[in-house]
Amino acid sequence: MVGLLSFLLRLLLSPFRPISRLEAENAALRRQLMVLQRQVRGRVQFTNSDRLFFLQLYRWFPSIVKAMTIIRPETLVRWHRAGFRRYWRWKSRNLGGRPPIAAGLRVLIRRMSMENMLWGAPRIRGELLKLGFAVAQSTVAKYMARTDGRPSGQSWGTFLRNHRPQMAAMDLFVVPTIGFSLLYVLVIVRLARRELVWINVTAYPTAEWIAQQITEAFPWNDVPRYLIRDRDGIYSVAVTRRLRAMGIRDKPITAGSPWQNSFAERLIGTIRRECVDHIVVPGEAHLRRILREYARYYKRASQHPSVYVIEENSLC
Repeated sequence: MVGLLSFLLRLLLSPFRPISRLEAENAALRRQLMVLQRQVRGRVQFTNSDRLFFLQLYRWFPSIVKAMTIIRPETLVRWHRAGFRRYWRWKSRNLGGRPPIAAGLRVLIRRMSMENMLWGAPRIRGELLKLGFAVAQSTVAKYMARTDGRPSGQSWGTFLRNHRPQMAAMDLFVVPTIGFSLLYVLVIVRLARRELVWINVTAYPTAEWIAQQITEAFPWNDVPRYLIRDRDGIYSVAVTRRLRAMGIRDKPITAGSPWQNSFAERLIGTIRRECVDHIVVPGEAHLRRILREYARYYKRASQHPSVYVIEENSLC
């Protein structure tokens, strides 16, 4: 923290100092760093205050990466990801809520559901109230034993195989910025050839924004028959009404079953591994430019997978 305050004071005084003097000081500092590097063997050890100094300086001036000699750019990215995880772990810490259910009560709920297969959650909750256990019906349903019987009708895999040429899928994922805020990325993919149809970024996603993205992604004469999505609350009436107007049948997946939207999930994993996990995003416009460049690469590479290789200079 003292180093950052000293840097800010020098930055405020820099307009009153001649440029030649600043260049001379920078040259002297670089030469001293080169001399120290020749004497150091192995990896340089950093303290937490050193990491905080470089991270904060990088947030203010991202161009310092070009001048860094003892830290690789991927090291700064890794520190930023670690700081982001710690920040959101602190922000989402448990502040209270419902008391935990005792292990014995969980075992009792499961046993009652297995010994009385025709009892539902309301009946089991009523029996527990008679025994003096005050629990919610949703808690009882959570800890009931699952039946082994398969549902009637075609399975989800059969449904996908039968209608894959007329299906598309969409999903949202988040990307942290340099200031630990979140940007939301919407991807839409066709299942037939895993074609990336649409990708866009926003800091404040709404149902109206998603409905507009669906309209721009599909021409009115070339819309899919089904659109797979998860059960996020953002897909509200505005989205379903737009799908109905375009002649697209809405197909939300089962709650807690992201594997049913595997095509979109796999595409998101590819975008993360090949693109956004290697950069620190300063803002929305920068991320939109990066993802549009990646989308052009992805479409070319999907047509000729053995020819194209990611060009790092074009993405950064």
